[in-house]
Amino acid sequence: MKPGIHPDYHPVVFQDASTGKSFLTRSTATSSRTIEWEDGNSYPLLVVDITADSHPFWTGTQRLVDTAGRVEKFNRRYGKRER
Repeated sequence: MKPGIHPDYHPVVFQDASTGKSFLTRSTATSSRTIEWEDGNSYPLLVVDITADSHPFWTGTQRLVDTAGRVEKFNRRYGKRER
């Protein structure tokens, strides 16, 4: 890698705003807020709206959209066009 052109890549703690679960990873994002982690070190804290801990797909609470019948509904509404 070329020196001096890449952003600083450092440890950061991400916290889910709805569940409160936190995880330590590496990122280029920074924050003025910090949190003391389990290892005793202090890391920048980034609070995010959705993580895998609260996302409907990963938690199994995703609602399925009824896609069956969309063509039939369209044909009922607009009818089949005659040429």
